[in-house]
Amino acid sequence: MPRIDTGLFRKDNSPDTHSLGDSLVMGIGQILGFIFGTAFASGLNLYATIAVLGLLERFAGVHLPGSLVILGNPFVIIGALLLYLVEFVADKIPFVDHAWDVLHTFLRPFAAAVLAYGATTSIPQEWRVLAALLAGGIALTSHGTKASARIAVNTSPEPFSNSIVSVAEDAVAISLAWIATAHPYVAAILVTLLVTLCLFALLKFFGIARKLIRRFTHRASVPASYSPIARF
Repeated sequence: MPRIDTGLFRKDNSPDTHSLGDSLVMGIGQILGFIFGTAFASGLNLYATIAVLGLLERFAGVHLPGSLVILGNPFVIIGALLLYLVEFVADKIPFVDHAWDVLHTFLRPFAAAVLAYGATTSIPQEWRVLAALLAGGIALTSHGTKASARIAVNTSPEPFSNSIVSVAEDAVAISLAWIATAHPYVAAILVTLLVTLCLFALLKFFGIARKLIRRFTHRASVPASYSPIARF
């Protein structure tokens, strides 16, 4: 059975001229592309991202950078797949998906930071910390946009929009996890565009939320300040 060419150094040490390679030979653009892709994907679906990376390491001949080879451990893969199945179900149920996102508000960015830190074992410690902070920020951005969008989607009266959006998010996460290993420069460009769009969407969302809060508080204050006695 032929192995999937993912753009990384294969385990048989046969190099690809466009490969990402191990962390010892990664260029700054390549490692950033890998971190960008996996971080944004983790913010959307952490367990799918880990499962994809683990499956690529285990069965597709991919040699993940740094200490991320541990993701190819069968127990890690099985655990990630089981948790992904739980999230797959929870993410399709209105309001349950919101509670799930709240639960993962800190977990997804933290896990993305850990992945980035583990992928950069060959660079100085201070740069590893910066890579982890960058990955955490990217994951928080994608996670925040996802959670905010779900609040809007849950207001829809029909039952299918939530499931459609959830499947689309999973598809993006899985695709980005693969692209991060196969084409890290492409991943860097895509994530840069996606983060820009996410920040714009978050600003719009918070602007709308602020207007709604002001309108609600204004209406709530009117009865308290209005007295029918004042008319006589």
